[in-house]
Amino acid sequence: MKKVYQLINTALILSVTAFAVACSENKMDEINRDPSVSTDVTAKFILPDVELRTAQNVVGGDFNTYFGSYVEYWAGTHNQLYKAEKRDAEVRVGSTYNNGWGTVYENIRNAKIIVAKSQDDSNTPDPFARALGKIMLAYNAAIATDLFGDTPYTQVGDPDTYPYPKVDLQESIYSTVFELIDGAITDIAAGSNSVGQYDFIYGGNADKWIKFANGLKARYTMRLLNRSGNKDADLKKVIDYVDASFASAAEQASMQYDGSNQNPVFDFEWSRDGISSCTSMYNKLKSRQDPRAERVYWHSYYWAFLNSDDVVDYLAPTGDPEETQYKYAYDAWFFAEVAPVHFLSYHELQFIKAEALCRLGRTAEAKDVLKGAVEAAFANYEVGVAAALNAPSILAYGGLDDPGSDPLTVADADNYFDNVVAALFDEDPLKETMIQKYIALWGANGESVETYADIRRLMAEGKGDIYGLVNPGKFPLRCPYGQDDIIANPNITAVYTDAGNYVFTENVWWAGGSR
Repeated sequence: MKKVYQLINTALILSVTAFAVACSENKMDEINRDPSVSTDVTAKFILPDVELRTAQNVVGGDFNTYFGSYVEYWAGTHNQLYKAEKRDAEVRVGSTYNNGWGTVYENIRNAKIIVAKSQDDSNTPDPFARALGKIMLAYNAAIATDLFGDTPYTQVGDPDTYPYPKVDLQESIYSTVFELIDGAITDIAAGSNSVGQYDFIYGGNADKWIKFANGLKARYTMRLLNRSGNKDADLKKVIDYVDASFASAAEQASMQYDGSNQNPVFDFEWSRDGISSCTSMYNKLKSRQDPRAERVYWHSYYWAFLNSDDVVDYLAPTGDPEETQYKYAYDAWFFAEVAPVHFLSYHELQFIKAEALCRLGRTAEAKDVLKGAVEAAFANYEVGVAAALNAPSILAYGGLDDPGSDPLTVADADNYFDNVVAALFDEDPLKETMIQKYIALWGANGESVETYADIRRLMAEGKGDIYGLVNPGKFPLRCPYGQDDIIANPNITAVYTDAGNYVFTENVWWAGGSR
């Protein structure tokens, strides 16, 4: 991955130096311009930056870390994350997500540049690069509106014309998201691989990008289900989109890490030690006799392996931990330096398909799909555990204590499903499907962003108790806008109301809210 950053550093040197002087500004501009430094690049050279920033700072970054506390995958036990765990001001103030806010809007701006550069008259048309730009634009726009609700989009990226971008309705942003994805699928069919090594997700593989696009349509169609005018028809579309997407985990959209660059969950915990294993997640696993509880816990200080009985004394009480460091247990994910970040995983799509089948009353089919989803989830879990056991930075200090058990297999997943999950599914198909998805998205892959969306979506239906969340504090229904724009953009200032307390009371539009 060192080559990744070398490519970016070479390709994205966009510097213009101009010093104003009274006698001749234009002449001085010429004198101070370095002719060896590019001031413009083709679209494909911008793509790596958008992909990497999306993985590192948007999917796997602060949003994922904070939401992991909100959805009770882990407990915040120090500094900002402790305050978030306690539902302190951290949850509602603009400074909390300011970095994520800035990055997602930088990605939107740069993805718009990719689209424009690959189609305007001054550049050679490049349908393939344009397609990838559209997908990354749709992806970041969807995350922005999922987290903040009504938010700027149409005027973003043109500061000369629109120094203070207006706030767009979530409904209109989502219409654009689907238009972009459909347009991307058309563009891919019209072009050929023009990006090659500059695409760090698929290396320019057209078939996989089309599958990724269809998978996103499944995710977002399910996201908007509560606003659907014909739910059955949309649920059938979801199934079709999933079937047109990934055939296995080998095709899923992920960013890989190798230690020269670090998984963002590991990066945060390695430098901050702000999150710990929590009672809520542990209790969900133990109540189902889930074998994944047996290979996932280590002592945060000694790195000694803790089985599901030993770890009890080292779990942070969800909602009420002590503010401390290196006291509570660590999930394997906090050591998983080389775990991938998933833009969209195969297992997520299988759970989405199972949910759609449940909602259509096709429970026999749903049960079979759910079993396959659980098998895929077990496999992904073991990728995360292996990423911890093989983390270069951890190995440099002697490595983790050996868990003393073999990796979980498809047979283990099937045994768990047949003896535990099947009966719970028969009792309440939708509930068990969503709980199994919840467990599957726990990890170092950045998927708590999706769990956070699922919980809010089901809360809007009156099904929020499916998840058995135990933190006594208020559940945040959205993120506050970024501090930079609360201060600088009057359009954002106007919608950041009640000192940010609206995050506890106002749903986003797709969850039944008005903005």
